[in-house]
Order: sequence, then C-alpha cells, then structure tokens
Amino acid sequence: MAQTRPGTGFQKRHIDPARVAQLVGALDSQDANPGVRRLRAWAEEALAVRPGERVLDIGSGTGSQTRALAAAVGPDGVAIGVEPNGGLRAVAEERSADSRARFTDGDALALPMPDGSMDVVWCERVLQHLSEPDRAVAEMARVLRPGGRVALLDTDWGTTLLHPAEPDVVNALMSTVLRGANPYAGRRLLGQLGAAGFVVDDRGSQALLQDHRTVAWPLIRMLGESAVRTGALTEEKRDTLYADLTEAAGRGALHMSVTMFGVVAHRPG
Repeated sequence: MAQTRPGTGFQKRHIDPARVAQLVGALDSQDANPGVRRLRAWAEEALAVRPGERVLDIGSGTGSQTRALAAAVGPDGVAIGVEPNGGLRAVAEERSADSRARFTDGDALALPMPDGSMDVVWCERVLQHLSEPDRAVAEMARVLRPGGRVALLDTDWGTTLLHPAEPDVVNALMSTVLRGANPYAGRRLLGQLGAAGFVVDDRGSQALLQDHRTVAWPLIRMLGESAVRTGALTEEKRDTLYADLTEAAGRGALHMSVTMFGVVAHRPG
C-alpha cells in the first residue's frame, strides 16, 4: 500500500503521474518476488476462500491480490479493494476490466463497510505504514461477521540482513526505515490480532531475498545517502560498504534480505 493522506479522494489534479508510475513499478516488482508469492499462496490456502463469499482487500494497490480473491469467490461472491491512492486505484480498475474485482477509496482506520458485512479480510504490507495500526486491526474485526477470517501479511524491517556488512553499519543504513511509522509490523501481528479479539489459526513467514549477484543500487544508495546525511554513517564507512557489496556481488556471495510474516485468524462466532 502506498502512503497517502487518509480519506483523500481521486482528483486528477492531485496525482503526480511520475510518482504513480514509480509506485506501480515497485508494486509489480514485489508481486513478482518469489518470497511474496510463496507467502501469499500459504495465506490463500489457510484462508480457504469459498465461492459466494464477500472479501475485502485493504490497501489493494494495483489490484493484483484483489483479482486473485475475486477469482476465488466466483460470480456469486464479492471482492472489493480499498485503496486511498487514486492513481493506483485507476491502474487497478484498468487492469481489472476482465475481472469481477471492484475498487473503492477508503481509509484503513475507517473502512467504508458496514459492521459484520464481510466474510474475509486480506491486508498485506499496510500496517507498516500506519502510526495507529491497532485501530486498523480493530476496524477489520468490526467489518467481519462472526466466524469471518483475516490474513495479515507484513514486513518486519528489523529483520533486514546485509552481507558483507557489520551489524552497526546495517543498523545505520536502516536508521531512516526504522524510524518509520511501524517498522516492526511483522512481529506485532499476533499481539494486535489477540487484542482485537481474534483467534489465531496459522502463522507463516518468508525471507524476501535480493539477487546474490547484483547490488540493488537505487535502494542501497538511497539508504546510504540518508544515513550519511543524518550522521548515522560516515562517508568513509559508506564507501567501504559500497566496495564490499560490489566485490561480494561479483563473486555471487551477496546476501540481502528482509523477512515478511503472515498470520491467519478468525473472529469467534
């Protein structure tokens, strides 16, 4: 899910096409990641969405998962994607022209659905962007009927691994990310679901691995420059890191990963 102001509607004059294109590229890349695909497959199997059910996809982005859920519920079901970014929503609607998936504006903290109206909620990589994620989970409980199921999938940025790099350099590199709204979202899912009254049915995880032969330079340089700018990393340590990563990638020994966690639960009937 892309961060936008909650409740902001789709107005073309407010959309930066270049920014939307960047977000679409990032989401498409994530959709293709083998770890993301494996975790989604696990969650889909655990949820066991049935034909005729009503499914809500919170933070639906380009609509890829909403379309998968629409296929699962079939012609007698309903699959709705909630996405506050109007540019992404327009892309989702265009890509879903041959699907039964529907999309609407909405805020994870105030879902535009009546109480107890949904059978299944899917929420992927949304909570990490929210400063009040507990409120979002409470909203999921509100819109689900008794016995309804939820799948929460989210990244835990505190699990980032980068080799070769000393732990203090990795912490410095990730300092900006770790000051985000909810960077440890993945490890908090269980407690949030329990606090909202859910019963946990299953848990899963996947390490999202970067290609060991290529440095993800746009991301690494963005993090590196931010760390130097804030004083978390010296220029000398940054340059040493860049050289070490380049050398490791050249011999296929680079490791870069972050872990994504998933929890499937139900609202007691």
